[in-house]
Amino acid sequence: MSTIDLNADLGESFGRWTLGDDTAMLGVVTSANVACGFHAGDPTTLLEVCRAAAAAGVAVGAQVGYRDLAGFGRRFVDVSAADLTADVAYQVGALDALARAAGTRVTYVKPHGALYNAVVHHEAQAAALVEALGLLGGHLPLVGLPGSASLARAEEAGMPTVLEAFADRAYAADGTLVPRGRPGAVLDDPDAVAARVVRLVVDGVVEALDGSLLEVRADSVCVHGDTPGAVALAGAVRHGLEAAGVRLSPFVRAPGG
Repeated sequence: MSTIDLNADLGESFGRWTLGDDTAMLGVVTSANVACGFHAGDPTTLLEVCRAAAAAGVAVGAQVGYRDLAGFGRRFVDVSAADLTADVAYQVGALDALARAAGTRVTYVKPHGALYNAVVHHEAQAAALVEALGLLGGHLPLVGLPGSASLARAEEAGMPTVLEAFADRAYAADGTLVPRGRPGAVLDDPDAVAARVVRLVVDGVVEALDGSLLEVRADSVCVHGDTPGAVALAGAVRHGLEAAGVRLSPFVRAPGG
């Protein structure tokens, strides 16, 4: 039986502004990429999400990003390597403190938005990200796109890595994600997305935006919490996978889970 992790970006509300349905999503996914306050999320929101994740047995990951609340972390920032290393270590440490208070721990790290895409090819920022993980002990798995410079550097340093695929994002023919500003970049039809993910997990292929087929290996599949109808879409993906005989399980077991 195939096994896959299903993750989602959570904790992205801020103050009186609400984004997504974290409680409902925690009933579907097996891992939660929790914002760390730089691109989204405030301390109260993050603590609540960590408590809910702990209660649901969902693994908590730190979703680190650029210091870009106004742009939701989806704008590239030409930050220095030293600053990025410190920013990442700071974000992981802050979220882990809240996770501990909630009775769980941060068990992995995943970059968010523009930083995620940057460290696919941006060697300096990839190195800064991995340096931060080294400062934190080098034991936290790094989640990223297959072929990323960041994953290569982490592997060279002997750190664990996790290959990720996307349920609700279109792929370019080179295996990278289609920029959000392009038509067709975000997928929101639950049935189509579920069928796409089942094919990806079972057969190891996904159709790119131009119709070509890509071979994709994944340890985890992401459903974005801010996608229209995100909970229904994630539920359809989970149902489709289970119907195909795929077992859903976090790649890192949640403390107490």
